[in-house]
Amino acid sequence: MSLAPALRGRSGLPLLFLLSACMVGPDFKRPELSPEARYVRNDPGATVSADIQGGASQNFSTQRDLPGEWWELFESEALNTYVSLAVANSPTIAQAEANLRQAQENAYAAGAALYPTVTGNASRNRQKFPIGGGGASEIVANLNPFFTTYSLSLAISYTLDVWGGTRRNIEAQVANIQYTQFQVEAAHLMLTSNLLNAVILEASLRGQIRATEEIIKVQQKQLSILRAQFRLGGVDESQVLQQLATLEQTKATLPPLQQQLVVQKNQIKTLGGFYPTQNIVKEFDLADLKLPRKLPLSLPSELVAQRPDVRSAEAQLWEASANIGVALANQLPSFQITGNVGNESDVFNRLFFSGTGAWQINTSIAQTIFDAGALNSQRKAAVAAFEASAANYRETVVTAFGDTANAISALENDARALKASLAAERSAKKSLRLTQQQYNVGAIDLTTLLLAVQTYQQAKINLVQAQAARFTDTVALFIALGGGWWNRPNAAPIRDGRPLTIISAVPPFNRKQIQPVNQP
Repeated sequence: MSLAPALRGRSGLPLLFLLSACMVGPDFKRPELSPEARYVRNDPGATVSADIQGGASQNFSTQRDLPGEWWELFESEALNTYVSLAVANSPTIAQAEANLRQAQENAYAAGAALYPTVTGNASRNRQKFPIGGGGASEIVANLNPFFTTYSLSLAISYTLDVWGGTRRNIEAQVANIQYTQFQVEAAHLMLTSNLLNAVILEASLRGQIRATEEIIKVQQKQLSILRAQFRLGGVDESQVLQQLATLEQTKATLPPLQQQLVVQKNQIKTLGGFYPTQNIVKEFDLADLKLPRKLPLSLPSELVAQRPDVRSAEAQLWEASANIGVALANQLPSFQITGNVGNESDVFNRLFFSGTGAWQINTSIAQTIFDAGALNSQRKAAVAAFEASAANYRETVVTAFGDTANAISALENDARALKASLAAERSAKKSLRLTQQQYNVGAIDLTTLLLAVQTYQQAKINLVQAQAARFTDTVALFIALGGGWWNRPNAAPIRDGRPLTIISAVPPFNRKQIQPVNQP
């Protein structure tokens, strides 16, 4: 939602003229992107594919844009429903939205400094003249010692923004609005990405548990065969005990996986602002998710306009730039106009039509002569804060490009890893079947069989993890590209179009508020 100016007619022309007057300090401009800013040296091609769930080939395209509800690309209705519930119920997003409304009101309050301050005062005074004092007062007191006076006055004060210090302060507040807008988007992106990763990990854990249970069945079957052979005298008891120990070791890996699964299920509910005992979300499996095949790849120039963390750092840099102007203006003379107008009468009805009408206008100029260098140090501190924000902005941009490059590389490498893991699992499965047959006819010993079982077990677990990695890599790319907030109708900021301006924070213009997504 934009906070761009909403001026109508000619009512804002005098204010616009005032805002275009002298303003000390630097005018902020978005830092230029280095020509060397790239993700990869060459455009990435399609990833390899594997004939398994989550093994589809993925293509990158700079012509595609990331949708606002990017999680819908995984084509899971249950997931879409829960993400919508979580976004509406999330305390994190509610807090960020409240901070945004606070920043808006602070900016509006700062904008009011461009208007005069008018204070009204009304009073009623009841008094009695002294009796017995002699003179004129005694004569009046003898007639009527009691009297009442009424007074009504207005006091007006206005500080001239000659050097633009007030406007720079408003600019800093507007920059803070932009910062909090992107903090809302950062909170939204963090919530949705954490939810997706938690769902994928839950599905992966459930797959690992099934794989482990499958291995346990294989080992239990082999144990039954060994016990039968032992009763017939075909093997000694040590082989039975060895197989039993292997089975129990495999069973011992189940409780940690089950505990991790419980943790993930609770994490999914916690992220959405729900309690562990609430039945809100169904159980997820990797089969419930479809791997997106066509992936957007933003241009480098678009990335800095999309990433919430980059835009937040930019807003902080803008605010620091405006604060330099505030510090400079504080070192220059200040000009103020004050005025009073009022009326006084002994009869209330005559207060508004006649009486002792009076008015007064004062102009003043003030300049700090000696402050032991405080204002100069404040200016230097503002410059240092700007330099720190500039370094933070550059670091954030570099990190954003690194994240994107890592996500692209992970998508390519993990696609190859899944293909290799699938081949290894299938080979290990065939090897185990052949080894069992050889053992049953006495061609190999038990140790060789146990090694084949262990190899298949590890290959099965690796395959499930490799499947999950393809999904988490895709989520990582969507996060690195900024989350698509610019395509979501109720997003707080705007990527393209009119930027925030000083007049955005000046009452009574544009009192449009961000409507919270959360309904507590």
